Amino acid sequence: MRCSNPRRYGDDVIVVNSSKQRRSRLFRANATGRSPELEQQMERLHQLTVWGRWGVVGLLWLTLAPLSLWSLRSDIALWLDYFTWAAVRYGLAFNTPAAVGIAVCIGMTVSVLVWQSRNIVWGLSAREVKRLEHHVLQIRQRGPRHPFWRWVCGDRPAHPQ
Repeated sequence: MRCSNPRRYGDDVIVVNSSKQRRSRLFRANATGRSPELEQQMERLHQLTVWGRWGVVGLLWLTLAPLSLWSLRSDIALWLDYFTWAAVRYGLAFNTPAAVGIAVCIGMTVSVLVWQSRNIVWGLSAREVKRLEHHVLQIRQRGPRHPFWRWVCGDRPAHPQ
């Protein structure tokens, strides 16, 4: 493996990976002769998927979490005066919608963190690569009429700004 930017600290060499190496690691188990253009489009679609998942998590934290915390405001005032875990437990047990709202926010955040960490550490699964390839081919087939055409096949950057 070629190092893109090795740095020496004493006797240790620390390698800083480039985005090209990261991309090849995402698709490493599935190098089956795809064109570089298709690989790039699959990477862009994957980046859009990551941005979309984090967008949903952000939207949940901006809408559902404040509503849930607002319905717990009297319990939170009590917790600030006399904090016990029993008070937290009963506050959440007797405010089921608020507890479900907070659980959904935390659950989605942890879910996306685990999913993205798994993709970074072990690369994409063969099933996920096949799904990306299938979706890119569908986007290509529909052409500019597809909503993701500009970001996946066009000249726009992969992450919406």
